[in-house]
Amino acid sequence: MTTTTGSTATDQRLYSVADWYDAEALLTTEERQVLGRLRGFLDAQAKPLLAEYWERGEFPEQLARPLIDLDIMEPAELTVEAPARGIYHGFRIFELARTDASLATWYTAQAGLFRTAIRVGASEDQQREWMPKVIDFSLKGVFSLTEPEHGSDIAGGLATTARFEPGTGDGGTGSDDGTWVLDGAKRWIGGASTADVLCVFARDVADGQVKAFLVDRTAAGVSLEKIHGKTSLRMMQNAHITLNKVRVPEAMRLHNVNSFKDVAAMLRAMRSDVAWIATGIQAGAFEAALAYVMERQQFGRSLGSFQLVQEKLARMLGNITASLSLVVRLTEQQSWGIYRDQDSALAKMQTSLMMRETVGLAREVVGGNGITLAADVARFHADAEAVYSYEGTHEINALIIGRALTGASAFTS
Repeated sequence: MTTTTGSTATDQRLYSVADWYDAEALLTTEERQVLGRLRGFLDAQAKPLLAEYWERGEFPEQLARPLIDLDIMEPAELTVEAPARGIYHGFRIFELARTDASLATWYTAQAGLFRTAIRVGASEDQQREWMPKVIDFSLKGVFSLTEPEHGSDIAGGLATTARFEPGTGDGGTGSDDGTWVLDGAKRWIGGASTADVLCVFARDVADGQVKAFLVDRTAAGVSLEKIHGKTSLRMMQNAHITLNKVRVPEAMRLHNVNSFKDVAAMLRAMRSDVAWIATGIQAGAFEAALAYVMERQQFGRSLGSFQLVQEKLARMLGNITASLSLVVRLTEQQSWGIYRDQDSALAKMQTSLMMRETVGLAREVVGGNGITLAADVARFHADAEAVYSYEGTHEINALIIGRALTGASAFTS
């Protein structure tokens, strides 16, 4: 692998418009080539479908297999000597999100949430069996934590239960190591309808601790209902899942998840992915708005030549630049093995806050056309609202940061 980073005068930068301080220079030549391959696919095959499928509230399934076949989770050309770097993974999310938030959320459900659940929660033996299948999508899964009545308070309020029925075996081949019986419901689970397994978190009735299970989506007692009427992430298919006496073998329990602390370890890694999504959404909205104001004529000249429009463009660029600085630095820290709740919470909180302003300004400079799908900005404007809330609301992340600053928890019991 060529380890030299930075772009030369003859290189064509991928993010020259939105990446003002050239964070892209941290990527290797090979990493930029893979991202360029992804860009080509998104521009040629995905973008022409987005407005239609967003309005229909359906995911363009014809994109799924070609996107998987691009080999961008752990690209072969980047993993000859070691796994792909964190900065590459971040920019992969950024590239997807600057095209469409639903595409980024769909892909990250596998490459981020489900993969993290296996990486953090599975035993070494389980990882050896499952991780290759996660990477090549032959085992598709979704992270099923949120419940109908419990989102922000899920740590203490998780109501889905797991009851263990002992088996008769000793763990050897063909033996019965016991079965878990799951009851409850999950909500807002994106991509559940096309997953092979649902990574379900449930409270063990014996010790009150949270456990995690890979549940076959087609198992008896599992029912899925599509959530209709959404005004954000309309292409992403979110499900309400009901679990009624669902039987799961002990072998399908993630053996390293034995309390909510283990779930929290997953969340602190996942929030950095969402911060990259929030940053990518800003880039997409900004680039669409900039292209529009350069073309749109009012009062005999382009909108981009007006002082007030230029001020808004500058604010958008400032937000994106600050967001990129946050996520790049957080990703560097995590590559060194530094994972702290307050760090990922700060990145998710602040990038989402700036995202809200950026997409609002983008819609504003596009004017009335900013509420139509034709100018692209409307998708980013609407989809940002879901990203603002998922993987920890603004308030929850602020309290995580506040606890780290003061040493006092302001969470209610």
